[in-house]
Formats: sequence, C-alpha cells, structure tokens
Amino acid sequence: MTLLYPSFLWLIIPLTLLLWKGRLPFTQRIHLIVLTLLVLALSRPVEEQALQEASIKAKDILIALDVSYSMKATDITPTRYDFAKETIAILLEENPGDNVMLIAFTTNPLLLSPPTTDHRLINIALKSLNPEFILTKGTSLEKLFQQLAKMNKGHKNLILMTDGGEEANVEKLTTLIHETDVSLTVLALGTTQGTTVHNSDGSLLKDDEGNLVISRINPLLSDLVSSVSGTYIEPSRSTAATAREISKALQNNANKAQSVQKMQRHYLERYQIPLALAALLFLMVHTRAIKYLFLIFALLGFQTQASVLDNYTLSLAYQSYQKGDFNTTLIQLKQIKVRSLQSQMTLGHTYYRQGAFKKAIQTYKSIRSTSASIKQQLYYNIANAYAMHEAYDKAKTYYTKTLQLGDDEVAMYNLSLIVLSSDQKSAELGIAHPKSQSSNSSKSESQESKKDETRSEDQPSSGSGGGGESKSSKDQKKSKLLHDGKPEQQPLSSKVYELINKGYIHEKQPW
Repeated sequence: MTLLYPSFLWLIIPLTLLLWKGRLPFTQRIHLIVLTLLVLALSRPVEEQALQEASIKAKDILIALDVSYSMKATDITPTRYDFAKETIAILLEENPGDNVMLIAFTTNPLLLSPPTTDHRLINIALKSLNPEFILTKGTSLEKLFQQLAKMNKGHKNLILMTDGGEEANVEKLTTLIHETDVSLTVLALGTTQGTTVHNSDGSLLKDDEGNLVISRINPLLSDLVSSVSGTYIEPSRSTAATAREISKALQNNANKAQSVQKMQRHYLERYQIPLALAALLFLMVHTRAIKYLFLIFALLGFQTQASVLDNYTLSLAYQSYQKGDFNTTLIQLKQIKVRSLQSQMTLGHTYYRQGAFKKAIQTYKSIRSTSASIKQQLYYNIANAYAMHEAYDKAKTYYTKTLQLGDDEVAMYNLSLIVLSSDQKSAELGIAHPKSQSSNSSKSESQESKKDETRSEDQPSSGSGGGGESKSSKDQKKSKLLHDGKPEQQPLSSKVYELINKGYIHEKQPW
C-alpha cells in the first residue's frame, strides 16, 4: 500500500489535535473522524501492480552527440560538449513522454542508451561519460549514418549535435540520410571564426607539423540540412533557449506522434475504503436506519474481504519479486485464495527466474484468457521456458503460435536462434528475456550466479554434451537470458571508451 499524494496528510495534524485535546461532543468527534478519513481518501491510497506493456503516443527521437576531441573547444561556453550535454538534459525534461535513444560518436558511433521513455537512464549515461577518456580527434558523420541505417526501424527524429568534423561529401551523406529515414535537426556547435583547443594539461593542441589546430564549424552541416529539408539550429545564449528551439523543430516534423511500447506501472485504487468508512460513520450519526446500514456494509465486507487480502498479499509478492527474494514470493503467492491473471503470471515468472522451467510451463499453460494479446504473451513465455529447458522442438511450436497471433520481432529473432540451435544444443542461445518478465526485477550478474547455485529440482541438468563444457559455464551462459534489470548509476567501463576511441592511432585526417 502506498500514497500517491502524501502531502494531504499534513491536514490530519490539526484534526488529530482537535480530536484528542478538544472537549467536543460525541457528534463533533465523529465529524472530525469523518474529515480525517476524507483526507486519507484525498491522499489516494493505492496498491502497486506489476508493470505492464502499454502502447502510448510519443515521438521517436534519436540524439547523436559528437564526443570527439574538438568538442572541448570553448567558442561555445563553457565548452561545445558541456553546452550540448546541458541542452540534452533540458530537452529530456521538456519531452518526458518521448522515446529517446542516445548515441555518442567520434570516428566510430556507439550506442549509450537504447530507445527508452525512462529518461533517467539517458541522464545516467550522460553523467557517466567522461570526455577526458575520449582520445579520438576525428568526426565521421558517414560512419554514424551507416550505423543508423543498419539499426533503424521506422521513421525517427534525428537530433545531431556536432561541430561537423572535416567531411566534405554532401551528396554521399545526403544519400545515407535518405536510406536511414530520419527527420534531421542539426545543432551546429561551433563558430565560423573557430578557436584553439586545449589539451588536458592546459597546452594548446597542435597538429603533426607543430601548427596550432583551429577548430571551426563545418559549413557542410548547413548544406546537408538544406539538401534533406531539415532544421539547422545555432546555439542560443542559453541551453534552455536552445532546447526550446529543438523542441519546436520536433513539433514541426510531420512524424509527430507514433505508437511506442512502454512498460507502465498500474495501480489498484484503495481510496474507496476510507471513503466508505467516512460515509458509514456519517450516516450512523444522522440516520435512524443503522441496523440496515450495518447489514449492507457487512454483506459488502464479506464479499470484498477476500479480495482485499488477496490484493494485499499480491502486492507483497511483487515487492519480494523485485528484491529477488523468489522463495518468499512463492510463499506469498500460494497464500492467495482466489487465483487471478496477475498472480498466476507472477507465479510463472517466479518459477522461471528460479530455473524451475517445468513448473513455469505448467503455470503458464494453466492460465486461461480470451485476450489475443495475453495469449501471445503466454505463448512467448512458454517458448522461452522450453528453450531454456532445451526442448527446442516445443519452443519452435510456441514461438510459431506467438507469431500467428501478431508480429513480434523478438519472437522471430528467438525462433531463428532456436532453429540454428536445435541440432547443436550446446550453442549459446542468446534469447531475449520475455517481455512479460522484464519489469519486475533488477539484478546484477552476481545475483544471477547466486540464483544458479540454488536451482530447484525441476531445472534440467546441463552437464552432459557440449564438447566438454562444464555445468557451471553453461549455467553462466543461460543466466544471460534472465538479465533484464535496470542499470545502476556507475562509470562506463573501459570497453566503452575502447569502442569510442577505436582507430585512434590510425586516424589520418583527425581535423
């Protein structure tokens, strides 16, 4: 149980003081209790339910941030990079419901945050990125657009924040943008006069011949925007004004509203309980038909008591699941008297996370629903459980059933992997985690390995076959299938900077 508007509880303080310290008649005391219950209803008590996938209207935005060495230039204060970073943070605040992807690029592009409406993840990625570890001096728009063309699925709004580098082939870049299918908005970070660039030790950056490097805005950016009918934006005096200009450009794009899949938290309202008690007390004081009111509320109470207790127990089970305490989750779920779709689905997820794939399959199969979307979700979960159980033929059957109920790119991808793996069971599957299970827990690799050590008896043995592969190593591979947690705020690994700085030594024309 939680309160969505806890600030209303401050109103209870004066009511409580009047109730306990004031010498009031019985009727007035009842009135104060009624007011207190109404305040509790206004605070909106709810029970949190499991995250569910929902379709929302939002824009697909792809932010490409130039993190090359020239972005350290100070012709845009405090630096080009810092200005872009602050602009992104404000832009995310002004567009909270949009689906945003973040890519950092130099001579090589690197995905920092996949498409998400949870903008906290993007802010974490931005804060974790340290420009001091980026050594690459070049900027390749061509490689960026090539990478976007490979990963692009549907039309997107591309916000390109860069000084442009030294590229000069507008026609080639224009062709790549058309292939990528994006609406281009460029934030041109730099001036035509240009400026010198400081090294980390305070000295000025020089080229191989000892000349000072002057970094200017590349006029190619303006020509590129004109050729694709995009929007060219120069930095304003403040990051807030610049972010507003970008937001205005996004609104002017034809592709303003798209259907985006988002995991949303659903709540079960409980404000009716204090509201009903308040009504009961009020009527008890001001009506003579008390006995009939007691009878009505008693009948309603008998009908709702089990439901309320079950919902409370289910809420506790959700909390245990999110903490990774699956044994407690099972105990709580088995206490529920009236089985519901949510409780049974959570029970299946819990068995799955424990590695009891047979029990997970049985639980999923026991769920009955006339909804095509729920059936598709169940078939998908069953297919993943069969795949983890190495029953590839049955997994293929249920992936096929999933696709028969509607398009599902992840299911199609998993099916292709299953087909390749059916003749070589020791191959690493790399199956994506079921969508229905991706919202209830956040776990590290150490927690996953700990789970593998406490597998239930229903989890199949994986020690035989596989060319001498040990059980522990094979379990570690399977544990990858269960990783669905939200990333913690921590510095980016050296591997990230290695990918960004790829080709640093062999840069031919870094400026």
